[in-house]
Amino acid sequence: MADGWIDKALGEILPALSAGTLSPIDLYDEARARHQKYGTALSAYRVWDEPHARAQAEAADAEFGAGRDHGPLQGIPVSVKDLFGVSYLDSCAGSPKPLPATWNTEGPVIRAVRAQHAVLTGKTNMVEFAFGGLGTNVHWPVPRNPWDAETHRVSGGSSSGAGVSLIEGSALVALGSDTAGSVRVPASVTGTVGLKTSAGRWPLDGIVPLSPTFDTPGTLTRTVADAAIAFAAIDACRAGAKPCAPAAPANLGGVRLGLVEQHFWDNCADDIAGPVKDALSELEQAGATLVAMDLPEVEEAYALFRQGSVVSSELRAFLEGELPDWIETLDPNVSFRMSSSLDLDDEEILRRRGRLTDIAKSANARMADIDIMVAPTVPFTAPALADVTDAKAYSAANLQTLKNTCIANILRLCAITMPVALDAHGIPVGLQLMAPGGGDDKLLSIALSVEQSLGTASERLGVAPLAR
Repeated sequence: MADGWIDKALGEILPALSAGTLSPIDLYDEARARHQKYGTALSAYRVWDEPHARAQAEAADAEFGAGRDHGPLQGIPVSVKDLFGVSYLDSCAGSPKPLPATWNTEGPVIRAVRAQHAVLTGKTNMVEFAFGGLGTNVHWPVPRNPWDAETHRVSGGSSSGAGVSLIEGSALVALGSDTAGSVRVPASVTGTVGLKTSAGRWPLDGIVPLSPTFDTPGTLTRTVADAAIAFAAIDACRAGAKPCAPAAPANLGGVRLGLVEQHFWDNCADDIAGPVKDALSELEQAGATLVAMDLPEVEEAYALFRQGSVVSSELRAFLEGELPDWIETLDPNVSFRMSSSLDLDDEEILRRRGRLTDIAKSANARMADIDIMVAPTVPFTAPALADVTDAKAYSAANLQTLKNTCIANILRLCAITMPVALDAHGIPVGLQLMAPGGGDDKLLSIALSVEQSLGTASERLGVAPLAR
């Protein structure tokens, strides 16, 4: 086995696989070795699926040997958030017991990944029914943030095991979902790259829902370049779509970066706001233009998010209709927040959905004068697990964690986060880029140029203490 491939970028790995100088079996063996070394300490996975993953690696190897290349993800280790249906694995969605077998049905995203002969390493841990931004769960081990060797800090939610699986080295792509930041929060605090696709870009079939109004599938990767490759590969899941080449970097010169001084920076910790502004200054020096902008829809969007009514009512309706036996065992942090919708009638929920549609339309139109909007991803450091066990402390930290990411969901934007620094606690700091809905390709193109200018995660952050 040729060690070290699992640490390389997809842009290096894919040609080696195609040329036969690297075997998918050897690549998987490296991933498995990393999981054996770090899995117990980090708890990224609910289930590590050795038998199927090994068989998939062997099948991918055989296909390469026969001269058949099925796509960019062939032979690539991919971790799967435990709300994506996979036919041969139970789905728990963070609950204490498997969901009915119908939730093992594979949707378009998983089918696109499996059609390319990717190697699914297992199901990653998550917040129960994806309803939380910290990454905690009373039913399963809480993944540990790899960047703190002394204290068990949260790894972000709700895709809590996704970013950890990448830092662990057991996966090169992680599948997640994002309703208010559930891809970008764990990516930000684990020093990885999280892509929230535009609402409706990728189908939600085969994914346990939290809120169909806001749910979007997404990916976590170690670099923006890897994210562009994964996006182009998975984008074939759209009806009538065909695999396409990854986005190319934009010319950073003249790119207009919209800066909203309110909300995103309010109550943002100095050791996060400072490094993000430093990164923006670097981009200015590279030719980008910072444009001060007013986006009043942000404040109304956040006010509606704080009410929690649409998301909580949609989760409650789903559980009452599909999984009533799962309600009694809900994580208290989930059940308490879900109860916020009990006093709202259907007419009020419809009114709020209508208002959300209106402000999203207005915000997207207002962003026409910029290329992307920039902000810190998570405005304070990932807390220690022990500091958010109390219900009141949990609620405050959860709301603050999702404060900047929820805006993209509510305003129906696409967004990506990338690491730019470490904060005073040694936890990664994320820079969030947001673009109007449907602008995924442009967003990735600009993000690639930003990464080329600023450097990759490993170049800016080094290696996480628990993954050395």
